[in-house]
Amino acid sequence: MSSGDKFEVILSVNDLHIEFHDHKLPQTAVEDFDLELSRGEIVGIVGESGSGKSLSALAIAGLLSRHDMYKSGRIMFEGEDLLTCNRRKLRTFQGDEISMIFQEPMTSLNPVKKIGWQTEESLRIHHPEIDKKERRLRAISMLAKVGLHEPEKVYDMYPHELSGGMRQRVMIAAAMIGHPKILIADEPTTALDVTVQAQIVELLKSINKEEGTSIIFISHDLSLVRQICSRVLVMQKGVVVESGSVNDIFLRPKNIYTRKLIASIPKVDIHAS
Repeated sequence: MSSGDKFEVILSVNDLHIEFHDHKLPQTAVEDFDLELSRGEIVGIVGESGSGKSLSALAIAGLLSRHDMYKSGRIMFEGEDLLTCNRRKLRTFQGDEISMIFQEPMTSLNPVKKIGWQTEESLRIHHPEIDKKERRLRAISMLAKVGLHEPEKVYDMYPHELSGGMRQRVMIAAAMIGHPKILIADEPTTALDVTVQAQIVELLKSINKEEGTSIIFISHDLSLVRQICSRVLVMQKGVVVESGSVNDIFLRPKNIYTRKLIASIPKVDIHAS
């Protein structure tokens, strides 16, 4: 990948505004959200629960379709505004060009479907020309790539037969099987123990380096964000209160909310390399 390609902006979000209209008065969930994501970049979005970080990510992934919701702004990808393009066009991007992994793989994975079937889903939807045998080979290859031992065996297992860390690796394999340009990781380590968290972060870094995949990493854990991201957006009550390079945010925070978040990190994490 050339340096020119690496700094090419592939996603641009401008003035994203999200309101819920399920009450008498509209409730603003996200206001004036801006984000630029370059090819091969990892950007973090941090904030407490209810800050709007996951809603912003769902909007980017095209997964907000509630009838009682109002959305405005622009989400530009591949020359298309994902907020206004037709449903058919949006589906061509979902799961193939833009993929998302969630924080609780046990509820995201279908408990009655085998791992192989779920890993192949994006190929069945977006690449029907690929036959069953080739889908199986690609799924097993991807399961191996995300660090699952005996991937042929895992392919025929059900979610309940796997540990939490293994299920999250399956989710990453399913998200990456179509080699998307953007991977949105929404709190991908929350339900995992510290050791497995570190392994998942290293896996995402490896995917970014080897595949050139741009990643939006969403977390409330600033110590993890510092390990993986080059830039960070800090959200509070639906608003980005501060953004900048990871060094600027951690070493020279300007906003009082950012400073409070950083102060809550155990000292051993702040000074860790």
